[in-house]
Amino acid sequence: MNIHEYQGKEILKSFGVAVQEGIVAETVEQAVEAAKKMKTDYNSDWVVIKAQIHAGGRGKGGGVKLAKNLDEVKERATAILGMQLVTPQTGPEGKKVHKVLVAQDVYYPGASETKEFYMSVLLDRAKGRNIIMYSTEGGMDIEEVAEHTPHLIFKEEIDPKVGLQGFQARKIAFNLGLSGAAFKEMVKFVSALYKAYDSTDSSMFEINPVLKTSDDKIIAVDAKVDLDENALFRHPDYAAMRDKLEEDPTDVEASESNLNYVKLDGNVGCMVNGAGLAMATMDIIKIAGGEPANFLDVGGTANAQTVKAGFNIILKDPNVKAILINIFGGIVRCDRVAQGVIDAYNEIGDVPVPIICRLQGTNAEEAKKLIDESGLKVYSAIALKEASDLVTKVLA
Repeated sequence: MNIHEYQGKEILKSFGVAVQEGIVAETVEQAVEAAKKMKTDYNSDWVVIKAQIHAGGRGKGGGVKLAKNLDEVKERATAILGMQLVTPQTGPEGKKVHKVLVAQDVYYPGASETKEFYMSVLLDRAKGRNIIMYSTEGGMDIEEVAEHTPHLIFKEEIDPKVGLQGFQARKIAFNLGLSGAAFKEMVKFVSALYKAYDSTDSSMFEINPVLKTSDDKIIAVDAKVDLDENALFRHPDYAAMRDKLEEDPTDVEASESNLNYVKLDGNVGCMVNGAGLAMATMDIIKIAGGEPANFLDVGGTANAQTVKAGFNIILKDPNVKAILINIFGGIVRCDRVAQGVIDAYNEIGDVPVPIICRLQGTNAEEAKKLIDESGLKVYSAIALKEASDLVTKVLA
């Protein structure tokens, strides 16, 4: 589950990670008041107005602006709030900005130059270990650094038996070219960051940039956090951070109905019970001459309500020309699924596309009879080849 920058920073602060302070605002008036408070609390004459969306590259898209006075705060917040922000990570459609973070200016002049670094913590699935990835070349162009100068990207593997060791944190600070107070601050920063990642069951923490200020402090200027949804039952306070406005409405509807749904670009919607069967069903659709329009797993206990919810989600896609229901009745009886299909069909009314219903397993024959005698425009099948031929037929 992705969360906003300001939420990620709240988590980091709770584990002792120094961050760029800020106040979230949903209106221009709130942004102006936040800027006044930043002056009072942190003596920040300038502030940064940062769009809060679940995507990186906000600066390149015009979603991060410096404001040097309250008039500019009002001007920048007016421009950013409500804009459709397009970044390399949003796609051409972009994302609408509902909130901004009014953040303190941390690039103030001082005894030494400021320096931006890149740092992330994530799981290396191939090795089964967490890694800290870091670079001296932080900032907006880190993707180009990774592509053109990969030797500037360092990785530190963490043994899960012992966790992050002190010498590893010092090695990272040394490789980043730090010394003196900045070196010590970076060691603390790395240790606290890894503790935050490990303790929150996160999939990723990405801090870009990590800033060395002009007075040798080390702070997180940004925070991109991906929490592991499978572990949210242990963190109800983090689960409450979910922002449904940042998600596709169809995905939200699917999750609320306990459906595993992924939209694809094809013309045949599919509804199955089980992830492996879903993958096989998508292959069958392609062999039959179609293209899968989605991945939709209704789980092992499909009933009329889940089938109806699945229908509603699939039919929201205007590219769908047919629907293939492929259920293996192991835990669930096929005749109950068939009755669920009939009930869902009758509740929805006139379904505008042909439906092929392949039910195999317990009570498959009874299920086929129910479908055939329902009087609905539903093609029934038991054999997978039969279902495949029906897909070819309805698409012809």
